[in-house]
Amino acid sequence: MSHHLFLLSPSDTPIYSLTHYSTKLPQTTSSSLSSNLPTWSTSAFAGTLTALSGASSATQSHHVQGGGSVRMGGGQDRHVIQMIANASLDVIEDIMRKESAMYLKSVDKFNEWTVSAFITPGNMKFILLHETKNDDGIRSFFHDVWELYLKTMLNPFHTAHSPIRSIVFDTRVRASAKKYL
Repeated sequence: MSHHLFLLSPSDTPIYSLTHYSTKLPQTTSSSLSSNLPTWSTSAFAGTLTALSGASSATQSHHVQGGGSVRMGGGQDRHVIQMIANASLDVIEDIMRKESAMYLKSVDKFNEWTVSAFITPGNMKFILLHETKNDDGIRSFFHDVWELYLKTMLNPFHTAHSPIRSIVFDTRVRASAKKYL
């Protein structure tokens, strides 16, 4: 199961992104469409139909320490993940106008991906794409990332709204993702 985090400036410029593969097993791993397709089918149409539906036609795995493997997020390419995050920006901005909450929970859904968002008082947008529901963990993760972001902004050598390339920031965000997601 994978999680994709994007930090966007108030002008929607990406300043940081992270892909995290969780070692926790997903609750449901089968797709209704892919399970209905015959296993012997090798036609191009079956692959195209599966790809268009967002289901994975081939199981991908990520080897983790300890000898096990974990299913990765539906076989989606990086550009599709970025497209989903960018497409959700309009929904996030509509919700921002109506609500004053920082944590917006799940604001959008695209196939198996759920989009959760966190808006800082400075209008930074933290967007997380995930496959399973974990509201408390996601809220805690967003709060940790916000705290790390604030500490990075307090650094006099970092320019506001510029890409974050700090190894310390990246390591701590990854540790928080491992802890909460």
